[in-house]
Amino acid sequence: MELKRVVVTGLGALTPVGNTVPEFWTNLINGVSGAGPITHFDASKFKTQFACEVKNFKVTDFIDRKEARKMDLYTQYAMVAAHEAVTDAGINLETEDLNRVGVILGVGIGGIHTFEEEVAGYEQTKDTIGPKFNPFFIPKMIADIASGQISIKYGFHGPNFTTTSACASSSNAICDAFNYIRLGKANMILTGGAEAAIFPAGVGGFNAMHALSTRNDDPTRASRPFSASRDGFIMGEGAGCLILEELEHAKARGAKIYAELAGTGASADAYHLTASHPDGLGAKLVMSSALEDAGMQPEDIDYINVHGTSTPVGDVSEVKAIKELFGDYAYQLNISSTKSMTGHLLGATGAVEAIACTLSVLNDIVPPTINHEEGDEDENIDYKLNFTFNKAQQRPVRAALSNTFGFGGHNACVIVKKYTE
Repeated sequence: MELKRVVVTGLGALTPVGNTVPEFWTNLINGVSGAGPITHFDASKFKTQFACEVKNFKVTDFIDRKEARKMDLYTQYAMVAAHEAVTDAGINLETEDLNRVGVILGVGIGGIHTFEEEVAGYEQTKDTIGPKFNPFFIPKMIADIASGQISIKYGFHGPNFTTTSACASSSNAICDAFNYIRLGKANMILTGGAEAAIFPAGVGGFNAMHALSTRNDDPTRASRPFSASRDGFIMGEGAGCLILEELEHAKARGAKIYAELAGTGASADAYHLTASHPDGLGAKLVMSSALEDAGMQPEDIDYINVHGTSTPVGDVSEVKAIKELFGDYAYQLNISSTKSMTGHLLGATGAVEAIACTLSVLNDIVPPTINHEEGDEDENIDYKLNFTFNKAQQRPVRAALSNTFGFGGHNACVIVKKYTE
């Protein structure tokens, strides 16, 4: 069976550094940090009091107030990013065969804010009026509901589900969407991910694990991947959506084509609940699998958007994996962690970083890893590698590889390359 080619024809992003794709990309290239004091709740007693929040977001600018009340914040974010992607792709809902258009999203946590609110309400009323819950509690909270809401809005009747693999969730969603299309099971799939977990349970839970940076006096410089002074990741939130489309279908309707999705990979560390394998075995395997899937060699990649969360263990193991797989060619790559600017969007991170890779391939420019200071070197990291520190770099980008790794040892990788006939 001949596999079909898959291209990217629409993008949508709602992130801590931009509420549209153009704003997101401009701020990435300019090295703008999205970090600041937490505003979603009073975090004054928490060890970490800052995060990368979406800014200037007013849901009623996009969604009717009555409908918005039936959605958790993560679903609202997904709906907004989906709207930008559908609009950008120029999908004609009147003429398109909507039975062959699907929605596959990734979500790591889901409606944690809704869960918090409902349980708190129960605790306040259980001894007086008994258990009292909002009838929309469950459909607001469950992780799959964003993909359902999007399909309802646009009438997309194709494959519809949600992947959950912690911080690899939206990359796994992209992998699934890619395979559905190239196997001929759909013409188009809206894919990506969303997350909104910057609330007490989310911040408190990650604090308890010592996973978050506590650099409260300097939030914008707290995410510093590959620097010796890194002390944990910064929580981010938002959504990213991509329209993946079968090539001949895209050409027939005259769609603009950003790039081609060349291959994907998935693996497991099978090592620890939260820590990556110290030798990067799972990371090496997932990158190797993606290259094999794409029919590409390591030398065909110009840029790696790394997982690079700014954690002491994770950054080192990923660098080991890159050096092991790419050998001497690793020194010709550009490597960067856009989490240094966006923070870590958990289940949405793979989608947002896939968009960054797509735009890097399109524009031949690599966004930076910000916040590295001279003399702040980790003896376990090879600084002869080009981490694209502090300033974007213009270079030909034939293909870009995006890594995402999640608690539980889940690893996913996607490769985006320039589209050619």
